[in-house]
Amino acid sequence: MRLLVLGGTHFLGRHVVTSALERGHDVATFTRGVSGEPPEGARALHGDRDDPDALPAALDGWAPELVVDTSCQSRPAATNAAAVLADVAGYAFVSSLNAYRTWPPGPIGPEDDEPTWETDEDEYGQNKAAAERILGEALGDRFLTARAGLIIGPHDPLYRLGWWLDRIARGGLVVVPAHLDQPIAVVDARDLADWLVAMAEQGQGGAVNATGPAGMTTLGGLLDVCREVTDGDAEWVPIPDTELLAAGVQEWVHLPLWLADETARTAWDVDTSRARELGLPSRPVRDSVADTWAWMQDSGRPEPRPGRPLPGLPPELEDQLLAG
Repeated sequence: MRLLVLGGTHFLGRHVVTSALERGHDVATFTRGVSGEPPEGARALHGDRDDPDALPAALDGWAPELVVDTSCQSRPAATNAAAVLADVAGYAFVSSLNAYRTWPPGPIGPEDDEPTWETDEDEYGQNKAAAERILGEALGDRFLTARAGLIIGPHDPLYRLGWWLDRIARGGLVVVPAHLDQPIAVVDARDLADWLVAMAEQGQGGAVNATGPAGMTTLGGLLDVCREVTDGDAEWVPIPDTELLAAGVQEWVHLPLWLADETARTAWDVDTSRARELGLPSRPVRDSVADTWAWMQDSGRPEPRPGRPLPGLPPELEDQLLAG
């Protein structure tokens, strides 16, 4: 079938393209054309999603039958997609747990029981929730919204897991949060991509919390795996949350994947029973981490962008914390 990927040149979108090609689809991607090209075998269409004329012009008579949308982050982008693609047989949309008004801190129960944002603020979660409504109204029960959590795997440009892998590989004393037993849940981008294509093929509808099962691992367990796959000699130096915060350490930014314990206790408590019922797989964390590390050896590291520095603990702040 003709399958359009909105996005498709890096990370999750790239894996979606690969999966769709492997399943025999005629695949096109629609992007602005500034972040590279899709995998070989897909046709590359270019345009700005916020421009209502861009997608019809790029398609130029090529009529998609299925859509996987990995790139929508604005209301105009959703409105324009709905206007052009409302007749497709299946539309799988990548939303976020941030679409919920109560996440974080959560917990998040079954999808239909939890409120999503209904305000007009131009923020990430609010825009995702609005896009869900706009596209859902146009497509009805052929529209699936995958409220994704933490996605990891090869081709990840966000350098969160990547920073931990690099820092742990350097060895020595490594600052870590004291509450390493806090839960964490992840989904491998390749698993999510395969599943999104399958959901579009089936014309599956509804909302799905698309992340790993609650309790699948802990932050400490994930970091232990990082130490194992990098074959390093890093030694953890646990620092209480109060000391980290007092020193100016920012959650999720300076220590990627870390949330203060009060938030972490519930933020990772997400009901994913519907995702499991619909076949979203959850490969072993070690496989995801090892494959990410292998990819990093070949790919180099992402470059910081203006106004968006890479995550990670600044060396001077790490030295301060280690010195006590």
